[in-house]
Amino acid sequence: MVMNCDWSKPSTSGFLRPAQNAHTYQDLVHTANKGRVEGGSQLAASWPHPPAYRYDILDLNSQIGNCIPLADIRIGTWVHDIECNPGQGAKLARAAGTFAKIMKEPAPQCLVRLPSGVEKVIDSRCRATIGIVSNPNHGARKLRKAGQSRWLGRRPIVRGVAMNPVDHPHGGGEGRTKGGRPSVSPWGKPTKAGFRAGVGKRRN
Repeated sequence: MVMNCDWSKPSTSGFLRPAQNAHTYQDLVHTANKGRVEGGSQLAASWPHPPAYRYDILDLNSQIGNCIPLADIRIGTWVHDIECNPGQGAKLARAAGTFAKIMKEPAPQCLVRLPSGVEKVIDSRCRATIGIVSNPNHGARKLRKAGQSRWLGRRPIVRGVAMNPVDHPHGGGEGRTKGGRPSVSPWGKPTKAGFRAGVGKRRN
């Protein structure tokens, strides 16, 4: 069977000619789908002539994956990748399988319940993505051997008190001892509460 490639003339080889009002490729595809017969793969003998092809208007508030301001999201929607300040970029609910929930929609600010259970007030102009982050079983994965952690690029962690004095400020001594000083990093910087800020004496 030979297909008639001259679209200006009707086809007599069993194939269908395009609709007269189809001006684009999308019109052609849409019209072809309209002319399919239910329960079979053959095309109907004649194509209908629908109006000009147009996309349906979708509701942005219900489409998963849309990134829109918090002010436009309905109460109770699950969102992720939330901004803290407008235009700053995603900061909250970014880990695998996490999501936050819209609790209230005040005019200037929006109340969001984070994955930790904490409710945070965020500017309604901040953007968020509708839906849940993929791979929810990421936290349940169990590493079967130490080498599997090395495959992920994680190196071993050694305690400072187990090192020598040349390697760490906490090292050395007989038994466990930190030398009577607060916890510090290998470079001598405090690791818990930062440097102590002494109250200066007032000078007259």
